[in-house]
Amino acid sequence: MLWTAALCLLWASTALAAPAGGARHKVLLISFDGFRWDYDRDVDTPNLDQMARDGVKALYVTPPYLTLTSPTHFTLLTGRYIENHGVIHNMWFNTSSQEKKPYYQTLFVNDWWDNGSLPIWITAQRQGLKAGSLHFPGTASSYQGQVAMVREVEPLLYNYNNETAWRENADKVMGWFRDRDLDFVSLYFGEPDGTGHRYGPDSPERRKMIEQVDRTVGYIRRSAADHRLDDRLNIIITSDHGMTTVYRNGLVREITLRDIPGFSFRDLAFHLVDYGPCGMLLPKPGRLEKVYGALKGAHPHLHVFKKEELPERFRFSRHDRILPLVLLSDAGYVINGYFPVQFNKGEHGFDNQDLDMKALFRAVGPAFRRNLEVGPFETVHIYPLMCHILGIRPELNDGRLSATQHLLVAGGSGGTPGEWTAPWRQPWRRNLARVAVFTLWLETLRPGRKSQSLVSAEEPEPDSGPGHQEVV
Repeated sequence: MLWTAALCLLWASTALAAPAGGARHKVLLISFDGFRWDYDRDVDTPNLDQMARDGVKALYVTPPYLTLTSPTHFTLLTGRYIENHGVIHNMWFNTSSQEKKPYYQTLFVNDWWDNGSLPIWITAQRQGLKAGSLHFPGTASSYQGQVAMVREVEPLLYNYNNETAWRENADKVMGWFRDRDLDFVSLYFGEPDGTGHRYGPDSPERRKMIEQVDRTVGYIRRSAADHRLDDRLNIIITSDHGMTTVYRNGLVREITLRDIPGFSFRDLAFHLVDYGPCGMLLPKPGRLEKVYGALKGAHPHLHVFKKEELPERFRFSRHDRILPLVLLSDAGYVINGYFPVQFNKGEHGFDNQDLDMKALFRAVGPAFRRNLEVGPFETVHIYPLMCHILGIRPELNDGRLSATQHLLVAGGSGGTPGEWTAPWRQPWRRNLARVAVFTLWLETLRPGRKSQSLVSAEEPEPDSGPGHQEVV
């Protein structure tokens, strides 16, 4: 009887520490660029709604400032605020040569991305897992000499709104999980951002694009089932930022720096403007106060800060790449240089506390609770959540597991950056195993029973086979 009870205890101590089916948890991180938190409120989205019933929905998530594509995506991959990971803009620039590179070309400037912070692909691979990425910003770069094990970068002039290609990419990624046994993949879709820019966030075109996104969410989940990944794949769907309508056509007084009295581009060594509502200026030596004084208060919807005086909540002042003067405008206004050259009807890059900059969050899979709606949290916290599910030790980051642990069926201990206890290291499971071993030992001492040697009277080693990667 004691022998049977002991075996049951040993089974429980290991079975409860692993995902259902004994398979290691996998994570698919999906970003639909520019999906504002409330885009599903004026469109029928049966697949997103079903995902919320089957998993977790947040009211919204808050991206870091600056709410641009590359910086906010790198926060998802590293769990660091932009001032800490250093990818401070969509555009690479050189203040000495005056050179600037647009978004796509910047994807291939390796040292723009590889400047100290490691994305989750590299961290996972260094701890024995396999990782991949498809079209996600940062995929093209290497980090300390390493790249994602499986990766694909979109070609120049890629059509980001082709639904057939979306489905092909979904099937491709599911094949990576099943056939190449990847543990983590990041997958990027360039919509509804493009449609929101071109037609505006309140347009019928945007609503039609959300219907396409929703169909794709349903297809992704069916593809996961078809590839028999349901019992171990956790899908997280989020976005980098929201979108707001731009004021123009004579409705407001636009912000054009050249027209501001006392301001001159001749006082600047370098400028980065004409990129939505955000800008940075490098005044020539001795002219910072003159430029600052001319711009401060010059327009009721233009805000000018010396970078060291930016409010702490922006977390956008401590990196050397950030120029001495930071400009930002109120929602609906963009910053023009010499004359207006921006004609988007929708824009992002605004204050991350503006409700229109908030993004969606959905999650489903064996690690997540079901039919749970939670309050807002910052996207910087998604990184430690993913590390926790994968069973890997995170790099130094600004996120907190405690901000998202309530989303999980059963979370590990800890909750501060860099701290996590793997399931098999949790004290109650160790104690359960010790009781089982002690019970087996007592059984061997029973009179009239032959002594049976045990492999070890110590705590059994965690199974490193199909279970989680061990975290020291």
